[in-house]
Amino acid sequence: MGILIGAERLSHEWPGKRVLKDQTLGVYEGDRIGIVGQNGDGKSTLLSLLGSDLDPDSGSVVYRGGIAVGMLGQGDDLEDEDTLSHAVVGDVPTYEWAANPRTRQIIDELIGDLDWEGKVGALSGGQRRRADLARLLVGRWDVLLLDEPTNHLDLHAIRWLARHLRDRWQPGNGALLVVTHDRWFLDEVCTTMWEVHDGRVEPFEGGYSAYVQQRVERERQATVMEERRQNMLRKELNWLAHGAKARTSKPKFRIDAAMALIENDPPLRNTLELHRMAMSRLGKQVIELRDVAFSYPGEDGAPDKPVLDGISWIIGPGDRVGILGENGAGKSTLLRVLSGRQRPTRGWVKIGKTVRFGWLGQRLERLAEHDDWRVQELLGTFKRYYVANGKSQSPEQMAERLGFARKELMSYIEDLSGGQRRRIALLCVLMEEPNVLVLDEPGNDLDTDMLAVVEDLLDTWPGTLIMVSHDRSLLERVTDDQYSLIDGKLLHCPGGVDEYLDRLDAQRVPLEAVQVCKPAQKNEGLSNSERRELKKRFDAVERRMTKAEGEPDRLREELGHIDPTDYAALVAKQAEIDAAQEMLEELETEWLELSERLGLV
Repeated sequence: MGILIGAERLSHEWPGKRVLKDQTLGVYEGDRIGIVGQNGDGKSTLLSLLGSDLDPDSGSVVYRGGIAVGMLGQGDDLEDEDTLSHAVVGDVPTYEWAANPRTRQIIDELIGDLDWEGKVGALSGGQRRRADLARLLVGRWDVLLLDEPTNHLDLHAIRWLARHLRDRWQPGNGALLVVTHDRWFLDEVCTTMWEVHDGRVEPFEGGYSAYVQQRVERERQATVMEERRQNMLRKELNWLAHGAKARTSKPKFRIDAAMALIENDPPLRNTLELHRMAMSRLGKQVIELRDVAFSYPGEDGAPDKPVLDGISWIIGPGDRVGILGENGAGKSTLLRVLSGRQRPTRGWVKIGKTVRFGWLGQRLERLAEHDDWRVQELLGTFKRYYVANGKSQSPEQMAERLGFARKELMSYIEDLSGGQRRRIALLCVLMEEPNVLVLDEPGNDLDTDMLAVVEDLLDTWPGTLIMVSHDRSLLERVTDDQYSLIDGKLLHCPGGVDEYLDRLDAQRVPLEAVQVCKPAQKNEGLSNSERRELKKRFDAVERRMTKAEGEPDRLREELGHIDPTDYAALVAKQAEIDAAQEMLEELETEWLELSERLGLV
């Protein structure tokens, strides 16, 4: 297992904080490394140093000769005036990149819904992010460095990306380093974890779940060692106080040496108790939707764009539901409609008289109104004490539970990081004491440790919870029922996220790449059965073409080993080469014809 990247005695400091101190690391062939740590502890800095996008204050990073390293940073270098096609595949001819199944699949999965010949400058931030990820993945790299690759991806795309990265290289080849807060993704992709904290990089074997277990065990051992040290210090103090007599005296106390290692998931919620508490706060009726539909007005005389179509749904006290759907499926619209923030274009929404909504949107609109306030000032607008888990707590104590140090409470809201803003916004929503909590992507910008804290906070919240999230672990942990929003219809998914993804796969058009190159007029006249038949022929020709591609070169190599004086053998082998070349050309011609009929080129 050869080394690909070596880092020796790396140190780096940002104004006011040292994030790495004298760290020596190696990235080897076959490594699949997940990088975790609290926000601001240096995860992205470490990735930038290893990718040579940033020079260390001291130390060095060395690549093995000839390797190619690709990096997805938090920003992108795409040119606004570039077309999407040129930004992703460059000057590579269509017939060449389209002949590569892996490239076609990457483009289809990540940007198949975008205008292939449109300008990059017209894309949203999330669309640019997906385009940049596609650009990176179509390249050939020995090492991939990915900083938050799942941002702006829906659950289906996240699952596809995990499978792509698992299968991208043969075992023992290539290397992957990924910074992400998506714990499911880390478990699916990574075999090693690096935790960045206090200027150090600490390795752990296994994926995220194994990392959590090992970290708990290490902390348990550290606790035992600290207790032993304290015990020895007490003995030393006792000896100093009482002299030689202490040498024969026995300790009159015993400190417990270990904590129980948490091997399994946290205990399940007491669902019946939470429902009982919710009933006492809410009554029997919470939200009812009857035949609800919603459409956005079309632009420039275009027809309206339907988002919700005939949804009937009853949400009761204590229900904890997660809403699943692709980007643009209408999840946020559904949240606004059911909470009374948006009027449906058809049907009606009935909200119980005792309902008090707590709303956390993706843009944290309410928090933006107080950007020039200090956190302490904002907390001062709420009650002085709240009862949480049977204990009286002040807003400041609750903020500490969400990871705020006392000195950070004097920071201006406009100076907070994205994760800090989301945490303080969630705290403000909870301190309003709602009985129906509506959360739109509450896990955005939170690190893995803080996600666990938020989960713990929501786990025992005694009310109705409605959540949209692309964080699979968060969604499955804090909700009891999941519903999928597909083609405007809301369907219950008793099997959870896996059932939703299976449904999504089943309802997708067999050849999604038709959207990539946009000339839909070439296949508008095809029926579904004709398209399926063409698709079968296309796949068969593609398989045959893949096998035939290397045949002429193989035969030419055999030709080079024939005795130059054996003219008959030379002529026969050349005839084989010509036939193989002719066969390959025929397959390529047929492949192109089928591609045109299916609208691929």
